[in-house]
Amino acid sequence: MPDATLSRLAEIAGEAGRIAHNSWRGEFNVWEKSPGHKVCDVDIAVNDFLREALTALDPDAGFLSEESVDDASRLDSPRVWIVDPIDGTRDFIRGREGWCISVALVEEGQPLIGVLDAPARGEVWTAQAGMGARRNGDPLAVSGRTELPGARVPMTTLPRGSEFVGVHQPNSIALRIGMVGSAEADLLATLRWGHEWDVAASALIAREAGATVTDAFGEPLTFNTHRAEAFGVVAATPGIHAAAIERLAERAKKAVVR
Repeated sequence: MPDATLSRLAEIAGEAGRIAHNSWRGEFNVWEKSPGHKVCDVDIAVNDFLREALTALDPDAGFLSEESVDDASRLDSPRVWIVDPIDGTRDFIRGREGWCISVALVEEGQPLIGVLDAPARGEVWTAQAGMGARRNGDPLAVSGRTELPGARVPMTTLPRGSEFVGVHQPNSIALRIGMVGSAEADLLATLRWGHEWDVAASALIAREAGATVTDAFGEPLTFNTHRAEAFGVVAATPGIHAAAIERLAERAKKAVVR
């Protein structure tokens, strides 16, 4: 995948970010697409733009997005765009900064390139498989933490007596995973079924920055699957990932049952 494609993807994600940012803290329509899951008309506008622009960039690629009806033909495509038009919609709706545009191009189950465009934060995160990750052009690298106690996790509040240290928690799961890659956090873990569009781009970014990124059981993440889901995500510095998986094992076994 040539560098020019990553550059063009960053331009497209940037334009999508401008579309969203122009309406941020403005007036837009909000509704629930399912109980507890809100969407706004800006999500739809960004999604429509991205579908058209990304299809033009790679017409042979399928398209998987939070705000599009899933088309099973993507499973037969050589590549697929995996998109979250606004990851962190709750923060977007509330006028907070913790949201971004998330786009990844996946081939044979793995992201080739990924971009997070976070205009409210003035950040552009990019990664290409085997070529490292950057934020605003600066190379990213994980922290060197090797002990689980004291690890920094993006969390607003921690249980009393927790062994972890809480740091700022944006609503966007993609940005939280990115924080591990940028050494602003040491660990991000979820124990629930999640969608591929939430993590495809950020998993590549964190991994290219040196993080270990798996599902909640320590298994590699694979993308463009039939259900487009995985159980949990654990992104961590390599020195604590195994310990985190071990610590979460019993809870993960209980939570995985639907």
